[in-house]
Amino acid sequence: MTRKMISYFTLAFCLFLFLSPYVHSERCPFPYGQQLDYTFYDRTCSHLPMIVKYNVWAALKNDTRMAASLLRMHFHDCIVDGCEGSVLLDDTEDFRGEKNAPPNRNSLRGFEVIDNIKTDLERFCPSTVSCADILTLAAREAVVLSGGPNWNVPLGRRDGTTASEKAAIDQIPSPIESLQKITAKFTSKGLDIKDVVVLSGGHTLGFAQCFTFKRRLFNFDGSGNPDPTLDSSVLTNLQSMCPNKDAANSNLAPLDSSTYRFDNVYYTNLVNNAGLLESDQALVKDPNTAAMVNSYSGNPFLFSQDFAASMVKLGNVGVLTGKKGQIRKRCGSVNS
Repeated sequence: MTRKMISYFTLAFCLFLFLSPYVHSERCPFPYGQQLDYTFYDRTCSHLPMIVKYNVWAALKNDTRMAASLLRMHFHDCIVDGCEGSVLLDDTEDFRGEKNAPPNRNSLRGFEVIDNIKTDLERFCPSTVSCADILTLAAREAVVLSGGPNWNVPLGRRDGTTASEKAAIDQIPSPIESLQKITAKFTSKGLDIKDVVVLSGGHTLGFAQCFTFKRRLFNFDGSGNPDPTLDSSVLTNLQSMCPNKDAANSNLAPLDSSTYRFDNVYYTNLVNNAGLLESDQALVKDPNTAAMVNSYSGNPFLFSQDFAASMVKLGNVGVLTGKKGQIRKRCGSVNS
């Protein structure tokens, strides 16, 4: 289905809802609340959830990798100076932002999905819904449509007006950083060690580029040999996907064997020494986190429940509300 057809369908369906005498569609000025609220857009853009859901569904139908991409983009937005949509901003003459910072360059995907949602919303609820809220909702829908848990998303975030390449470099956890350093980055945002373990479980979806873990395959810790803790059959398979040459750096390997399904296989892999990233496998080497990994590997319901709770916490990090920030008309640029 083409983007134009999707847009026409969305417009027609939304128009039906807006014109229906049985659906409340009163439109009021944007409410300047001081904190997030589950009913924030009920009066000003009541069809927001449907518009987000449909666009994410269409994106996943076109590209099954998109669920992981949207979830990752939301995390990279929130972990850098809070959930204020700064990761969506294009670079300008005045600043180099997060979108093309080294941890995100040629890696983050799905910006067009957020832009499409924003375009549809601007037709029906102009200057009302923030890009930060759109991204937060899109991440939730991506998880749900992949078989993961649902959770209520408090809304009312406003968009930041700047972004920092340096902040992205400093604050986004690296797959080769120690668990101690990664935990410190989480705790600086009001998250905790449990959130590290739970949100790492988002790696149940998607792929990683070979350069992010290749040293485990050929030269672990400068030894000239593979990581001795990596399962031998997994090692052989990964070495075939990621040969030891620069041309293979951008090749993709699945983060777990159920790449497109939200489940607890990620934790089962860690218990079996089959985790892909160093930062993931490190979770079973530390007694503070190993018990949680073992628990989630045997209890998918508990993982889903805790993942939903941690996503709500993540979505509340560093939000702008009230009159702070703005409601961008385009997600890639601040309002003139």
